[in-house]
Amino acid sequence: MNAAMLRGRYLALLGPLCLAAAVPTHSPDPQLWVSNELSNTLSVISPRSNGVTATIPVGKRPRGLAGSPDRRTVYVALGQDDAVGVIDIAQAKLTRTIPAGRDPELVVVSPDGKTLYVSNEEIAHVSAIDVATGQLKFSTPVGVEPEGIALSPDGAKLYVTAETSNNVSVLDARNGRLLKTIPVGENPRTVAVTPDGRRAYVTAEAGGNVTVIDLATDVVLAQFPIRDGKTKPVRIAFAPDGRLAYVTEGAAGTVSVIDLALAKVIDTIPVGKRPWGIALSPDAKHLYTADGRSNQVSVIDTETQKVVASIPVGERPNDLLYIP
Repeated sequence: MNAAMLRGRYLALLGPLCLAAAVPTHSPDPQLWVSNELSNTLSVISPRSNGVTATIPVGKRPRGLAGSPDRRTVYVALGQDDAVGVIDIAQAKLTRTIPAGRDPELVVVSPDGKTLYVSNEEIAHVSAIDVATGQLKFSTPVGVEPEGIALSPDGAKLYVTAETSNNVSVLDARNGRLLKTIPVGENPRTVAVTPDGRRAYVTAEAGGNVTVIDLATDVVLAQFPIRDGKTKPVRIAFAPDGRLAYVTEGAAGTVSVIDLALAKVIDTIPVGKRPWGIALSPDAKHLYTADGRSNQVSVIDTETQKVVASIPVGERPNDLLYIP
């Protein structure tokens, strides 16, 4: 057999092996990301082992977290750097920062992954930034001390809470034009969209209640208390089927379980001190809270409604992001 024939046979055998090697044999493990506000780091947790797998230095005062639609990038609002940090998930490394206006607190990503929206607490603005160029697309005045921020499922409208003004601003997400201002409870913290994309729920920390907004009409449908109205509700996570919601209550050190059809708290789960951020696994079997004054993440079995693990993280954990 001549050299050319040998080479051809070798390539024919090698080809299938190369193709097999190029195809992943399994999907990446899920990850839970935690912003540590005083440590200036992010912790990466394996939900399978309940252990920290990486600690990533970022800029000053990391708070809000958001993931890109392709699950390759995590964005973190860096309040004292006036920027958003960009972290490559595969490398577990900060790759760049994007100017984001004064004091960004929370961040969301457009459905196409091309635009970041941040609430700028100190200057009472909401800003939109082009991810590719880092250029500011708009910065619109909203209520005093904006914090919670969410997009309608189609990415057309932006909802921003204002802690001191006690309202939610509705903006055109393309150009930042203010469309409507909706009065809600006192000291609103979070605005979160239900899995079916039809409603938004707004927690009011000082008001001790939740306001329900219809996203088609931007009209308030209901408002109901969380327990006795004194537990300081903060962040919300929805079960995938839309039946239940889980609300962290920083001052009370608890999570309330809400039956959305009844608009009523049906259970309360003690966790660590000052639970703030919250995340639910896609299968809804485990709930996670960032316990800011315990410097830990609590892991809750949603079937038993009990804490089954506590994971030490950095100082003053603030927000959580679950990446399947």
